[in-house]
Amino acid sequence: MSRTEEVVDGIKRMIREGRLRPGDRLPIEKDLAEALGVSRGPLREGVSALSILGILNTRRGDGTYVTNLDVTRLLAPMGFVVDIQGDGTAVNTHAVRRVLECEAARLAATRITDEALDEAGELLDEAALVVGRMPQDHERLIEIDIAFHRIIASHSDNPVLAGLIEAFAGRTVRGRLWRSLHEEGADLRTHEEHVAILEGLRTRDSETVRIRMANHLVGVEQSLRDLPDDGDAPAEPPPAGG
Repeated sequence: MSRTEEVVDGIKRMIREGRLRPGDRLPIEKDLAEALGVSRGPLREGVSALSILGILNTRRGDGTYVTNLDVTRLLAPMGFVVDIQGDGTAVNTHAVRRVLECEAARLAATRITDEALDEAGELLDEAALVVGRMPQDHERLIEIDIAFHRIIASHSDNPVLAGLIEAFAGRTVRGRLWRSLHEEGADLRTHEEHVAILEGLRTRDSETVRIRMANHLVGVEQSLRDLPDDGDAPAEPPPAGG
């Protein structure tokens, strides 16, 4: 194990043991280096690596702090696993997404708040307007799609599950946009499937919601078998906020 890896493991251990908590400021460089038994060079490299992973945050002129350790942020590098697989893995990625989101939908059915249901309903009301308008704003529909699924995932009350969904869903935007642009009636079908999912959530029927989410995502997977290489597909729209 390199000295830099020792720093990474040492600081992670301090967090696990509660000696460093979310929001805490790290000891000054000299003291931390001595505590970990390393020189300042490896210490700085280790801190840099942990910053990239979202575990630490260095504030210029103020010091280095433990982040809030948000699970979604910490799991974001999982998306890199998908990125390095190369072409031809869109269906596989969506299959994993389906497994995760069906479970999230099942859990959310009994845990989602009335406020969140209203927020999801407002999104779908806007989607209905966009679908019925020509020319259609495909990128806005994708933004609504992402926001709708994010509401469900966040109300599974399982931050790890929600974080994994976020990591994988961001890698499926290209395929979803390609389907929206090239498959006739895809936007309307997607909207109708979303409405059916929301109806199941409103009735708090876990099994119905799970089945409807599976039906929705299987349809997406099937359409992606004709997804072209990167050079032939449209660019991805910016990620949706909220």
